[in-house]
This record gives sequence, C-alpha cells and structure tokens, in this order.
Amino acid sequence: MNKAILEQDSFITEPWIYSDTDLEGPRSGGFVNGQLACFTHHSPDKDRNQDALAVVPVSGSAGVLVVADGLGGQPRGDLAARTVVECLARAAANGSGTLRESILHGIDQANTQIMDAGFYGGSTLAVLEIENHHVRPYHIGDAFIIVTGQRGRIKFQNIPHSPVGYAVESGLIDENDAVHHHERNLISNFVGTTEMYIDIGPQLELAPRDTVLIASDGLSDNLYVEEIIEAIRMGPLDRAASLLREKCLERMTNAAGGTLPSHPDDLTFCLFRLDGKHAVQQLAMTL
Repeated sequence: MNKAILEQDSFITEPWIYSDTDLEGPRSGGFVNGQLACFTHHSPDKDRNQDALAVVPVSGSAGVLVVADGLGGQPRGDLAARTVVECLARAAANGSGTLRESILHGIDQANTQIMDAGFYGGSTLAVLEIENHHVRPYHIGDAFIIVTGQRGRIKFQNIPHSPVGYAVESGLIDENDAVHHHERNLISNFVGTTEMYIDIGPQLELAPRDTVLIASDGLSDNLYVEEIIEAIRMGPLDRAASLLREKCLERMTNAAGGTLPSHPDDLTFCLFRLDGKHAVQQLAMTL
C-alpha cells in the first residue's frame, strides 16, 4: 500500500492523484487562487482504502477537486474509484471546451469504462469546479458537499442520492435519525451503471472567508453537520483538516463512547478557501 507524508505550504502546479493511498496527515498548499487541504485514509477496520482523490490545477484561476468512494459491497470498488478520478483528472487537464464540459465528459468516460470493464464495481462522486471566485458542485450518490461562511451560515449543502438522504430532505426524519439509520449505506445512484445521473449544483460566488468541503460519506456518517461546520468555518485549513481527521477517527473507533455515531469507513475530503489577496480584491469589487 502506498504511504504519503504530510506536505504543507507548497503551491500545487501538478495534479495530485491518490488511489489506494493512506496519507499520514492532511496535505495542504496553495491551489489556483486559494488554499487547499485534503486527506484520505482507509477505515480503521479495513486494510485498504477504496476511496480516491484528485486535485487538478487547470490554470492560474481554475481547477477541479474530486473525491470518489468505491462501493464497499462490490468486488472492485477501489478500481472503480481510481477510474473515476483518473478520467476526471485527464479530462480537466486536457479539455478544450469549458471546464463544465470537461467534467461532464470525464464522468461519462469513467461510467463507460467501469461498465465496459465488467468487474462489477461502482463509485460515488463529489466534484468541485473552481473558476476565479466561483465554484460549482457536482455529485453522484451519497457524497457530501457544503459551503459555509465564517460565522457558520450554510450557503449550500447537497442532497445525498439515497433513501435516507431524501427522507431527511423531506422532513420525515432528522439528522440524528439519519446517522443511526440501518439503511444509511443504501444509495440510489452511482458511477458504473446505465442509470447514472449527475446532480449539477448552482454556480456559487465565494465571499471572503467562505469555506468549501467535499467528502466521502466516511465524514458525514460520523460527524453531525454542525460539528463539521464548527471545525472548518475559520482558522487555517490545515488545522481544520487535522481536526476533522481526529474527530472522525475518534468516532470511528468509538473512543468517545455514548450514543454518538460510530461507523468505521474510509475517509476522504478536500477543503478549499480563497486566499487573502484574492478575497480582498473580490471584496473591493463589490464595494
């Protein structure tokens, strides 16, 4: 299994692609027009990581973040997740059209390749398109995406493609019921099927100090939304990423005990925030 060490304060000029990889700690650096921190590691009760991650700089003002979660109930979830991030990284880096077109093309390629390979694998997916001070989320399955302001106001949160996710959105159950629900692992959409569909979110203009998070369900199955927001809404991103990692590991190993959620799973996430200079320039443009 690959092992990667913590790296900080570098500017990302080449794609980072992690598949079947365990980072010892969050990796962070300058990305496009902001700051990024990411992490991926296998579940405490497994030996291999079926999640995959890609950080793809496209230009000085554009880039793509990708988190793929291979389906644990299928024989080659790890290969499916790797196929997804590699197809998206290649499409984003080599696309001749808009970034949105490149992302959709990469997803379509991955879906076709997984089905043609015939290894009965599948993957969920979260993607973040970044252009200047705008972002656009894409997701398939029960991946988690949220945009929050420094004071903790939720500016965007996706709806997981799952029976439990739809039940929460409709008000049938609350978040506490959801994280303990016996069917929380069921999903209604994934990459690797003829019935796949892509949920394309709105284009969002980031305000100064807004934070964006995309993650596999290893995060959202173990921490409540308010806990995630409190960890990421302010302070250095590398510190926020370390806090998410530590809190999730504590929950997954049930170190805290009690009635808190504890669902061992692979954990992968990316955090993004505009850097100070770009945020100040954007704020000046709005005055």
